[in-house]
Amino acid sequence: MALLFWAVGVLAYLVAVFHRQSLGVASLEAAARLDLGSSGLATLAMLQILVYALMQVPVGVLLDRFGSKRLLATGALTMACGQALLAVADTLLYGVAARMLIGLGDAMTFISVIRLVNLAFPPRRNPVMVQLTGLLGQLGAIAATVPMIAALHTYGWEATFLGAAGLGVAVALLVVTVLREKRSERVSEPGLRAAWAQPGTRLGMWTHAATQCSAAAFLLLWGYPFLVEGQGLSPATAGVLLSTLTAVGLVCGPLLGWLAGRYPLRRSWLVLGVIGSTTAAWTLVLAWPGRAPLWVLVLLVVVLATNGPGSMIGFDYARTFNPAARIGAATGIVNGGGFLASMAVIALIGLALDLVGDYRWAFVVQYPFWLLGAVQVLRYRAKARRLLAQLDEGAGEVRAALD
Repeated sequence: MALLFWAVGVLAYLVAVFHRQSLGVASLEAAARLDLGSSGLATLAMLQILVYALMQVPVGVLLDRFGSKRLLATGALTMACGQALLAVADTLLYGVAARMLIGLGDAMTFISVIRLVNLAFPPRRNPVMVQLTGLLGQLGAIAATVPMIAALHTYGWEATFLGAAGLGVAVALLVVTVLREKRSERVSEPGLRAAWAQPGTRLGMWTHAATQCSAAAFLLLWGYPFLVEGQGLSPATAGVLLSTLTAVGLVCGPLLGWLAGRYPLRRSWLVLGVIGSTTAAWTLVLAWPGRAPLWVLVLLVVVLATNGPGSMIGFDYARTFNPAARIGAATGIVNGGGFLASMAVIALIGLALDLVGDYRWAFVVQYPFWLLGAVQVLRYRAKARRLLAQLDEGAGEVRAALD
């Protein structure tokens, strides 16, 4: 039953990623239909991500109160409403409202599935299942490319996005029909303050922020123009490198998940290894005289492929240091921190490009995030270890008293 519930949750997440990415392949049609320029399209994308990031903590609190089933169904229906509104939208205002609804529903999905995993699987298997959840969900990005392009050219804008809305309704019905959640797994008073006070939660947040931000900025916006305009690659070669990043991530995810489960006391070293290797790879590329050779860029994307799986370790910290009653709030804190850091990197790279017009200097803005993230990981690792030592000492005193 745990595998069945997990499979339904993964399907809901896959469809959420599909909704999230669906506008990307329809950007030209959206620009024509909504009368938008490049800045207008960027506004649609950034507002959607902003809503997603800002709603992580409130959604986490609701998740602890109402459980995964209700939030997964609500999220699927909210995204369906957003796609239906986008189908009939003919102005920027309606387009913004539609994508904000999709961001809101998307915010309810991933952490709900992570909570299902945390409650259903034993600790040693949990990191691998979390990695598999993230990787399988990304199949939705593939579904949002070729099938969406074909549907747009065959059936047109309105029919395609109404069909996407129908897919969201179908997922909501599946969640309501199949998922079962014990009442004891929900609480009436979520512990947001307690989750934030727990050093393991903030260790997870900084893990997610420091490891995710570079690859997220590269994949979501700046990787393609950097490779084509900054490094002089052909569009086809740049596309292959971006695909390589995704493909290598499919291998890195289960491996890092297995290592985190097998050596839970060494998870922070995995995190610091990801941060350090990412910093080193970017330093090699940015310090190379002139344009970097292809093998250096291949090395960069291979290293960036560890960023997403590395960020998933943050959710494992949230699970380890928080009881089930507040796992939703803790997961929301971790996920929200990571996406806010990613948005900050994306925005600062764009600002730097406007100021200096050079990709080499623009990508330097990443270094403070890596440095701060590494320092905070070390800081909260020490605090979490002290807390564990105190708990072990207290348990020993209780056992001695009982003896």
